[in-house]
Amino acid sequence: MSAGLILGIDVGTTSVKAGLVGQDSRVVASFAESYPTRRSAGGVVEQDARDWLRLVDRAVAQVSGHRSDILAVGLCSQVNTHVFLGADDQPLMPAIVWQDGRAKAEAAELDARVDEAQKIAWWGAPMPIDASHALPRMLWVARHRPDIWAATRRVMLPKDYCLLHLTGDAGSDPLSNIGLVNSALDYIPGVFDLVPGSFDKMAPLVPVTGLTGRMRVGGPLAGVPVVSGTMDAWAGLVGAGAAREGASVYLSGTSEIMGIAARTVVPTPGAIIFPVAAGIRLHAAPTQSGGDAARWFAETADLPLDDLSDLVARTPRGDATPLFLPQLEGERAPFWDTSLRGAFLGLSRRSGPGDLGRAVFEGVALSARQALELLQASAATVSDHVACGGGGFRSDAWTQIRADVLGVPLRPLEAEEPGMLGAATIAAVGFGEYDSLRDAQGALARYKSDIEPSAEAHAHYSELLEIYKDTIGTNADLGRRLTDLAFRWPGPNEDV
Repeated sequence: MSAGLILGIDVGTTSVKAGLVGQDSRVVASFAESYPTRRSAGGVVEQDARDWLRLVDRAVAQVSGHRSDILAVGLCSQVNTHVFLGADDQPLMPAIVWQDGRAKAEAAELDARVDEAQKIAWWGAPMPIDASHALPRMLWVARHRPDIWAATRRVMLPKDYCLLHLTGDAGSDPLSNIGLVNSALDYIPGVFDLVPGSFDKMAPLVPVTGLTGRMRVGGPLAGVPVVSGTMDAWAGLVGAGAAREGASVYLSGTSEIMGIAARTVVPTPGAIIFPVAAGIRLHAAPTQSGGDAARWFAETADLPLDDLSDLVARTPRGDATPLFLPQLEGERAPFWDTSLRGAFLGLSRRSGPGDLGRAVFEGVALSARQALELLQASAATVSDHVACGGGGFRSDAWTQIRADVLGVPLRPLEAEEPGMLGAATIAAVGFGEYDSLRDAQGALARYKSDIEPSAEAHAHYSELLEIYKDTIGTNADLGRRLTDLAFRWPGPNEDV
């Protein structure tokens, strides 16, 4: 790579993170700032899309002093988050976040209209249409907010809305449009036929490493090329190591995301199989709650997150440690069921905050192991180590628990933000600094020493995993009954 810098921007679930990356993975400037999320009854989870633009502008301004050295800009973002824009490209309503389950009835209706054979033909795997899919969201708006649906010009993902703001050009990459594109990286007409009028609201497709446009004239980085980029999960997996065939990667942020790079595909219910893009085929399994479960418990226990990690580090597993199910707002892989709910099992009078905190860390790790096993079947691949990155790995205690649960060495990325690094990696290839994502990732990423698992702890967690799996099945029915009761209860209620 030349002496120039690449700006990577990650519009995540809770914050915008950005970094200027130079050769040998030097991050010469960085930015991070969070924005609010609103949660309300009926599984509603929303954000103000204007917050994304505000913080992206602030990130660009903060690094603009390096303007003469910046070669290109790349973005990634949360996906299955949708903003409905009017004719003036302004939001018509709050953005529907990927965790939002309001469209679960519409999702079930659409999913019932597509058989397994058709799903495999479209997507390469029998992936369900769930409440985070774009089409149930559009159908929900058409039914419940027909005025907004009639006024909608575009339905965009966060990255694409930010790209439109930065460059004035509308575009979207194929990989971010989960469940809407085929293996040839084209929109699937038959999918859009499920919701009349939906296709007309989609942005043109631009390759992951393709040039979307240039930064607007008059801005601090005017004229700098902007590369399309893609979803945060794909970008983060690639940035952390999945640019190499056979690699296994574990990202931990708001949710846990497991990925394996493999050309082999064994259709496996619950797994996401991305089309081949930039020479890479990724198998992915995102969960619903990872760091978000830890954040929930820390807030409930009135503990800073760092203090929670310290508390868990001082609390060994014992007979007072319960089992925690992290499905606080449903689950994605492998269940794709918005109705699942969390639980503590095995509480005793001796269970204290440290025991509950450890159970939360362990429950999230168990969900990641279940997701990894799903991908190992889907990709017919088992790796001798797992590269990892993201905010969840800042906790040494949690990282060791994860290694023990998975039973395989974890190789942490030095860069704290794999999404940002992945966006920069993709942009470096799009700008022509490297011939492939594997070359770019090999040059830009550095790793810390491996975290080795304890064989004894792994054997124990393997037994706990079987109880965990059985408990989810039992809890699913109980959770649905509780939810039904909550919505029939007189007076105000919240989604259980």
